[in-house]
Amino acid sequence: MSFESVRTSLQMGIYKVINPFVRLLIKLGLTPNAVTTIGLALNIGVAVIFILGAEKGNRGDLHFVGWAGALVLFAGVFDMLDGQVARLGNMKSTFGAMYDSVLDRYSELILFLGICYYLISHHYFLSSLFAFIAMIGSMMVSYTRARAEGLGVECKGGVMQRPERVVLIGVSAIVCGISSNFIGGDYKLYIPGFPLQVFETISIFTVPITVMAIMTNLTAFRRLADSKKALDLMDAQAKVAGKDNSRAALGIVFVLFASFAFPSVVLSSVRSTTNERPEVVETSTPGFPVPNVSNQLFYLQRDPNANTIVCQLNLDSEGKPNQKTPINVFWIRYAEGGKRTELNFVQRKFAYGMTSKQISADKHELKFVSYGKYPMYLMRGKDKKYHVFSKVANRQAILNSIYVHIDGGTFWVPNIVYVEFKATDPDTGEQLTERIKV
Repeated sequence: MSFESVRTSLQMGIYKVINPFVRLLIKLGLTPNAVTTIGLALNIGVAVIFILGAEKGNRGDLHFVGWAGALVLFAGVFDMLDGQVARLGNMKSTFGAMYDSVLDRYSELILFLGICYYLISHHYFLSSLFAFIAMIGSMMVSYTRARAEGLGVECKGGVMQRPERVVLIGVSAIVCGISSNFIGGDYKLYIPGFPLQVFETISIFTVPITVMAIMTNLTAFRRLADSKKALDLMDAQAKVAGKDNSRAALGIVFVLFASFAFPSVVLSSVRSTTNERPEVVETSTPGFPVPNVSNQLFYLQRDPNANTIVCQLNLDSEGKPNQKTPINVFWIRYAEGGKRTELNFVQRKFAYGMTSKQISADKHELKFVSYGKYPMYLMRGKDKKYHVFSKVANRQAILNSIYVHIDGGTFWVPNIVYVEFKATDPDTGEQLTERIKV
């Protein structure tokens, strides 16, 4: 099991625990921005405790460190609460996301201000240097992600993201404070013949910060390297197309859609998994049959034949979307009697395959492997059923179909005239259509 999957499972478990409290906050009328502000205030309180420990405590009095650690963890809970309040309370906003990010940076900087002040005041100069390096790394981990995503690249890798940093600082500070009651705040361990102590009580707090100083900067450099690969690929694609980046990317995805699935003879080697002929209830824009299979989410069609790609909800034994593969993608080959066939390797990896990322227990972000800039979200609608939501006609709507209209061209470079998206407004039931010229 990968680190990311373990991290996601732990996050889902924490959400289950805090969701009752989240609903209470919503009933009390707290907004996500108010919860974020409370988190900032608590982190200011952490800095105040460290400063008081520097001014009023002596070098061996580590109780202030322990209490600061407890407040770090409590403040960290509010870092999770604001997002859940926004999701469960249906109060998400673009500014709210920015407000959360900005105040998170302030919270972290103020936290490290208190730590550095405490360490310098009690003459832990080397440890204060590592704390400052950890602060730099923490900021760069967040900045590299924000900058990469601003350039259109997803960048979330690494093992020292904000939740891990909060837990590491909070737990190590608490353990340090508690340990000082048993071994003393000024305990030192020496090795015979070595002039300096190899351990002292404060090391329980400062050694994890030193590890954080190393790991945060490694995480930032890893994200920088990953972003370079993705951005270099984007630049190469833009040069080949000879157009601006966004237009080129849109063209690439639908050229892939067309060329990987053009005439039926090209894909005659695909193995049929069933001879079932799905029910057809109507005809689509070009007069092609419209599939109607169980748990169908949306479908994709293109000229010149009726063979159709279907995206189907994949449920687990509990009736929830499968965490690893919430979507099944397959062919209905109407040109061959309506047979259902699986995607071949090339289609799955480079054209019609979908990637998914679990955001919450009932929400997944979906993207086609051939085009990562068109996000879709699998989640429950107001009818309590799962749908795929995407932006159509400037509204967040339930996606029904995608149609690629081709007029001539060659096999490998078809002349794509437009791409048509059809969706349903979840609030009004209005049928929406948007055409994008390529």
